[in-house]
Amino acid sequence: MEAKYLTDNSETLAKKIVGDILRRLGVYFPEAEKKYYYDVYIEFIELLAEAITLGEDRVPQRFIEMSKENGERQAALKGNISGMIGRYPSIRLGFIEQMTKIAIEHKLSVEDTVTLNKTVSHMLDISVTETILAFEREKDTLLDKREREINKQQKAINELSAPIVPIQDGIAILPLIGEVDSYRVEYFLNKVLPDIPRLNIKCLIIDFSGIVTIDTNVASHLFRVHDILRLLGIHVVFTGIRPDLATQVINGGIDFSMIETYANVMKAIENMKNRF
Repeated sequence: MEAKYLTDNSETLAKKIVGDILRRLGVYFPEAEKKYYYDVYIEFIELLAEAITLGEDRVPQRFIEMSKENGERQAALKGNISGMIGRYPSIRLGFIEQMTKIAIEHKLSVEDTVTLNKTVSHMLDISVTETILAFEREKDTLLDKREREINKQQKAINELSAPIVPIQDGIAILPLIGEVDSYRVEYFLNKVLPDIPRLNIKCLIIDFSGIVTIDTNVASHLFRVHDILRLLGIHVVFTGIRPDLATQVINGGIDFSMIETYANVMKAIENMKNRF
């Protein structure tokens, strides 16, 4: 009897339960959001009726799917799992209060009343578990997607910030732009440097005028670039080391004295054009 009553009165009961939960939580939801929760609890009540007929602590498969959808929705909305789960005590009390009223109204036995409320608690426990698991899976998926997007953007930035620019026969410039970190230098070593020989470059000008800062770790990588290119028969010069950057270089114990340097690219080109 109680299963049929739940199905026939699911909409009315859902509105009472949602109203009771909002009262207990002391929160206000706009009508559009209330409508969403009305629909959720209408379906919950109808699935509760189905679970009663199944018996033996079994729940409909659709109920598990609904709980997963709830977790995925919260993750997609960048919701907070603790805030979402924190509502469950009020949800449980709201449901049990309404189910107890139904039991009293229909003069259910104590055993049937306990079974009814036990089924409600069991379904809510499953809902909490499935919602949290789905939330965490979706969060991990979104984080992985975000990380892939960041890596994609970083790759694009690296490609834009480490261009080899031929300026005349045998001479090219590598303008360093922004913050040069180990990741970017490694990208240059692994992706850009192998292509240099096929460009028939005899002299590479590495220009520092566009970079923000430099440290000993980055400097050591640049020395590697210098040494590798020298072994390939390519002459390397540095340009554009500003006074503030020169101070950082000296304070960091970085020694560029063994590398040919010029104040700017134009001076380097003037010197190189008669040599290459």
